[in-house]
Amino acid sequence: MVVVAVPMTVKAFLLPYLEQLAKVCHVTVVCAQEDGALREVLPAGVDFRPVDIRRAISPLADARALTGLIGLMRAEKFSLVHSVTPKAGLLSMLAALVSETPIRLHMFTGQVWATKRGVPRWVLKKLDALIALCATHVLADSRSQMAYLLSEKVVCSGKINVLGNGSISGVDLQRFRPDPELRRRVRSRLGYGDDDVLALFVGRLNRDKGVLDLVQAFLLASAEQGNLALLVVGPDEEGLRPVIEAMATGNSRLHLLGGTSTPEEYMAAADVFCLPSYREGFGSVIIEAAACGVPAIASAIYGLTDAVEDGKSGCLHPVGDVMRMARLLQQFAREPGLRTSMGAYARQRAMADFASGTVVAAQVEFITGLLGGALGGRVGAQE
Repeated sequence: MVVVAVPMTVKAFLLPYLEQLAKVCHVTVVCAQEDGALREVLPAGVDFRPVDIRRAISPLADARALTGLIGLMRAEKFSLVHSVTPKAGLLSMLAALVSETPIRLHMFTGQVWATKRGVPRWVLKKLDALIALCATHVLADSRSQMAYLLSEKVVCSGKINVLGNGSISGVDLQRFRPDPELRRRVRSRLGYGDDDVLALFVGRLNRDKGVLDLVQAFLLASAEQGNLALLVVGPDEEGLRPVIEAMATGNSRLHLLGGTSTPEEYMAAADVFCLPSYREGFGSVIIEAAACGVPAIASAIYGLTDAVEDGKSGCLHPVGDVMRMARLLQQFAREPGLRTSMGAYARQRAMADFASGTVVAAQVEFITGLLGGALGGRVGAQE
């Protein structure tokens, strides 16, 4: 049984894993039913059970979801429950413990409390610790995140692991790859030629992603580097679009492009990828861009230090350091050789360490190892 909060997590990260896992056992996916499209994209052999798990705190809805999970687990008698994302982890690990599910696995993909202070940080951190306490096994999607969780005493060292080189799903090297023709088409559509240098951000627009820092750094850098442009791609979660537009008044080289289902198009067109986050579990978009041959400028925080090899596949900067970010943007804009050499190294590293097939194989091997010989029925369904 694989539990997440929303279908987007399944669609964005888990389909290759579910497809391979379904080849060795039956799989049930549980999440909120936000749309009717999830059943259509699930691989053969994967069942779906809707439970209204909400990302935001909602006591009544959370109680109903917990009750629903307990009922489902008791009825189906799963022997393994695998959760991803914080709310799904909390509810499913509690439900699995109450239901006496023998193998309870949670994967941490980042900590929402990492950037908070005071009581909110303490409460959210304790909830993550409760997830780890209820689980029998814990994974993190990066080694630096595992080190952070250990240092914060959220989980004990004998209980947590990282598979391979990390990442929740790796990168699809067929989808994310250098494509000169696609690069030309996208740049032409946006009004840019070969001499323009396109910096790219792909992700949710919120303050924790550091997008406002990036805009400020770009405005400083582009004032001196006229060939530099910035593409900001992603859904606006915190109403930042008017703020960004006000900041960039008079600058025609900053483009807010909204959400997309084809980030690989913009990555193929980009020259440098930017992720100035304040918190990340790993930073999957960085290795996707790397697979397209695009180096990164990213903040030196846990998670991103695994995704970027500083000085080789990109450059790291202190979190929130707008001036350092601006100088790096200028450097990449001025030095095509730097972009080429780091982009080539980034692609080789993505292919060697983070190919989706390699990451998924490690995950399936880990799961089947936990289950041992009990592979009949659904995922871990008891005989």
